[in-house]
Amino acid sequence: MAKTKTAYFCQECGYNSPKWVGRCPSCGEWNTFVQEVIEKEDKKTAVSWKGINLASRPRAIAEIEYQNEPRIRTFDHELNRVLGGGIVQGSLVLIGGEPGIGKSTLMLQIALTLSDRKVLYVSGEESEQQIKMRAERMTAGSSNCFILTETHTQNIFRQIEDFQPEILIVDSIQTMQSTYIESGAGSVSQVRECTAEFMKYAKETGVPVFLIGHITKDGSLAGPKVLEHMVDTVLQFEGDRHNTYRILRTVKNRFGSTSELGIYEMQGTGLRQVNNPSEILISQRDEPVSGIAIGCMMEGNRPLLVEIQSLVSVATYGTPQRSSTGFDAKRLQMLLAVLEKRGGFRLGVQDVFLNVAGGLKVEDPAIDLAVVASLVSSYEDKFIAPSVCFAAEVGLGGEVRAVNRIESRISESEKLGFKKIYISKYNSKGLDIKNSKIEIIPVAHLDQLFMSLFLNSHE
Repeated sequence: MAKTKTAYFCQECGYNSPKWVGRCPSCGEWNTFVQEVIEKEDKKTAVSWKGINLASRPRAIAEIEYQNEPRIRTFDHELNRVLGGGIVQGSLVLIGGEPGIGKSTLMLQIALTLSDRKVLYVSGEESEQQIKMRAERMTAGSSNCFILTETHTQNIFRQIEDFQPEILIVDSIQTMQSTYIESGAGSVSQVRECTAEFMKYAKETGVPVFLIGHITKDGSLAGPKVLEHMVDTVLQFEGDRHNTYRILRTVKNRFGSTSELGIYEMQGTGLRQVNNPSEILISQRDEPVSGIAIGCMMEGNRPLLVEIQSLVSVATYGTPQRSSTGFDAKRLQMLLAVLEKRGGFRLGVQDVFLNVAGGLKVEDPAIDLAVVASLVSSYEDKFIAPSVCFAAEVGLGGEVRAVNRIESRISESEKLGFKKIYISKYNSKGLDIKNSKIEIIPVAHLDQLFMSLFLNSHE
């Protein structure tokens, strides 16, 4: 029998120590070390797979032959975009999100639609009957989707060796348990060991592996931080359970861009792809309302038009409030200071509330001009025409700065029926849009924007 020993593991980053310490020397967190019983793996019982021949000698990079293998294209175009064009052979993908947000539904839906691939769905949380009930609610069905309810990784690999799947889905990694580690399922050592076994299997066989992971109360993935470093791709499933729309965002991707996102609508039959998200992100109103402005942002190669909602009112309780949802609070403070200093608006005694409609988190600086227009619209209580949108960055001097991909932003705005778009004067130089029906209004400073929008009513 192998000799057992104990060690202390940090629950935040996975750092191990032979004794308990108050502060982790790796991540700096306090009181995160927990004692776990570990056992070294017996090499005679190590998991192996047939037909594996690994190079055991160093090779010059010029000797390595590289072939651009085609990706596995699914019927889910949103997932293909987020993954960078499809599923990469031998990749290890981790997907996390709130409980009940739709992670298992998305993965089961992918497994059912891949009719030309043999998919093994391993569940450690649900029974076969529960998965069957969920699958019957979905319209798509596949005879190549197989279900295995098991939590011990060694038993899973024995079934895999006989079954030979083409895609493996594990729900969830926190329920998996390896016999080589004596601690309980979900502990730092178990999560790290099980992930390492699935990573070894994916790299040596070329089978894509999807791992569903839990998240903590602060929104980060549960388990050690090393878990995110081990996998190839980390996907975050965001959204409100009380809202029908879900956002699949890329946090890490070794095979594509990390700025792509996919949008879904939760229905009774599963998750529906939203091909034109700008239509759902912009509210439909019978009458115009002050404090509403439309901005054009970029998520990867995808232009999106989002609605910025602002409410500026007199602070009745002394200290003015500053609240933002979906927009960086520090950047909001900067834009308020620019409006106070460069525009002459007395916002220091006003409560300011800012919201990005649709639950999106905006990081593109091109949304600055829409935020400024929305704030001034609410302050002056004058609405902006619904056919107007904005795409520019605002500097500390009140200047309107140029942004990238302006042609794509203008084309998307025109496609959605907007009549005017405000851009930076420096973006208009060399602009190649000949047959555009949208009116392009270049501005160099915020004063020009205010005069055009509100006829200089702030003076």
